[in-house]
Amino acid sequence: MHILEVRDITKHFSGIKAVEDVSFRVKEGAVASIIGPNGAGKTTLFNCLTGLTKPTKGSIFLSGNNISGLAPHRIVGFGIARTFQNIRLFREMTVLENVLVSQHLRIRSGMVGAVIRGREFIREEREIRDRAFEYLELVGLEDAADLPSLNLPYGDQRRLEIARALATEPKILLLDEPTAGMNPQETLGIMEIIKRLQGLGKTVIFIEHDMRVVMGISEAIIVLDHGVKIAEGSPDSIKNDPLVIEAYIGRNIFA
Repeated sequence: MHILEVRDITKHFSGIKAVEDVSFRVKEGAVASIIGPNGAGKTTLFNCLTGLTKPTKGSIFLSGNNISGLAPHRIVGFGIARTFQNIRLFREMTVLENVLVSQHLRIRSGMVGAVIRGREFIREEREIRDRAFEYLELVGLEDAADLPSLNLPYGDQRRLEIARALATEPKILLLDEPTAGMNPQETLGIMEIIKRLQGLGKTVIFIEHDMRVVMGISEAIIVLDHGVKIAEGSPDSIKNDPLVIEAYIGRNIFA
């Protein structure tokens, strides 16, 4: 079953074709990557998928629901969450508070419940806190729950971003260069987290420049160049594709 279907997504900026007629489908529970040279349109495509940018044309379907052009908070409500290439944490909040704040969309008690702090609200508050610790444990940050997020090492801040995105309880998690700036050990840790998420039934789509990561965990790879999809398939089919090699200026980046 395909959880995500992208049909002819196009985004133009003042005549510049950032993304042009890109189509693909992703199976539920799969790990897929989007690669391409700098300026290929990868982040613009992510922005279209998450509502930060409204497509010029085309359609996006999540579990059969057309989410094209919806506001970001509505797309999160449908089940897509993301991280960003540049870390965007609430730096003055603790690690735990960063995760808790992302769960507001799933709170059922509402404003009145929060004000009167009734039995249902207290029960739900306890459940949300317990789930937040589960997300932190999933990314290996449970022991850092009470630390200010600004005190975390860079690699742990990346992990916290993933935990915060998971707190919205998404069907699909989009990761924009999750291993950027990491050392080899930190990179392996992120790869393990992605595999763990897949084991829990999550669908993960990520943008990545480190081909060891791409080839190590991707089931499907989508390749963009100048906003156009030039290849799509398994790692084995992509690594020797002449169009992909040409896009990277004649270098076989998978060698």
